[in-house]
Amino acid sequence: MSFNPAEQLEKNPEFGQFKGVNPSISDSATYTFKTAKEMMDTFEGKTEGKFLYSRHTSPSNMYLANVLAAMEGTEAANVTASGMGAISTTILQICEAGDHIVSSRTVYGGSYAIMKNYLPKLNIQTTFVNVTSLEKMEAAIQPNTKMLYVEVVSNPLLEVANIPELAKIAKKHNILLVVDNTFSPLLMSPYQLGADIVIHSLTKFINGMNDTVGGVVCASETFINATKSVIDGAAMLIGSTMDSLRSASILKNTKTLAIRVQKHSENALYVSRKLEQEGARIVYPGLASHKDHKLFKTLHNPEFGFGGMITIDALTLPKADKFMELMQKKGLGDLAVSLGFYRTLFNAPGAGTSSEVPEDEQKKMGLSPGLVRFSMGLDHNIEKTYQGIRECMIEVGILETLSV
Repeated sequence: MSFNPAEQLEKNPEFGQFKGVNPSISDSATYTFKTAKEMMDTFEGKTEGKFLYSRHTSPSNMYLANVLAAMEGTEAANVTASGMGAISTTILQICEAGDHIVSSRTVYGGSYAIMKNYLPKLNIQTTFVNVTSLEKMEAAIQPNTKMLYVEVVSNPLLEVANIPELAKIAKKHNILLVVDNTFSPLLMSPYQLGADIVIHSLTKFINGMNDTVGGVVCASETFINATKSVIDGAAMLIGSTMDSLRSASILKNTKTLAIRVQKHSENALYVSRKLEQEGARIVYPGLASHKDHKLFKTLHNPEFGFGGMITIDALTLPKADKFMELMQKKGLGDLAVSLGFYRTLFNAPGAGTSSEVPEDEQKKMGLSPGLVRFSMGLDHNIEKTYQGIRECMIEVGILETLSV
């Protein structure tokens, strides 16, 4: 792929008014105008170079949005106070009462919950489908369908969505393809592969410090401007606004994103290969045994590897809990939700980050109650980390045939 997202990040330094090496913070909720007409024009949408009110946008939010739009190769972007803020405002900008969504069956628990439980209150229905079956995805489209919603690499099963083929289906039916790229920033460039809208939870890999929540919607200038309209823009009217202090903080961290993603991928691949050789029930897109490995290789930006997310199946929740508690006790990582942190994080999604999904649905999608989701950290001595994980697996009885 000729498009290089890391180079786009490097091309977009954003300096403050004092030319500091770090971005300045626009510490204002409202902004002044030279004339009353200038203010009126801004209310009417003629906003280039103008700031009205920070719920609409601010210099700090604009700088971060511009960098993330460049990273995804879109015309524009809008940052939000959380990943769910990005997801909900996108859905509500596209859909209205009586509309329908086709979604991957394996998505983040919060995404599942809003589509399954909340949107029906607004008379917006969702059909959940196995994203690896293009035929089933297309068959689920109805006359009132407005969007296909998928994750490039699904949470938590690590299934890979065929974005180019899904884009063809969306265009054929004149609907939008909305893609959550939270698990795979830089690894994948969905907009370049045909997606219409790309969403990230900035909380995760892009920020990388787990010190704030945030989200972004990357899309055409027309769509982003529509979400910020003072008349009927979902982002403007719902108020999912990111604080300027947090925008500046996340913007700083984008400058290390490329090297962090490469290291997350390197560590995850090392641990995955070693544990697979030991007979662990492990899933990682970088392994030839992964069912979507070949597809992943045709879609990704190779220099960034296969990502930092892996899963290990301990078969039962009690074993998974004991395994995670033991790893935390030995300092191998933290028993916590979220991902993309510099330390390794792990949780059992069936009882955690995907607990919004009913147990019967978890069984249908193949989510084992003992599945442990790892977000591999930036460990310097990854061999030591691997040995520690292996010892914990043996002690708990996940690798019963081995001895330390």
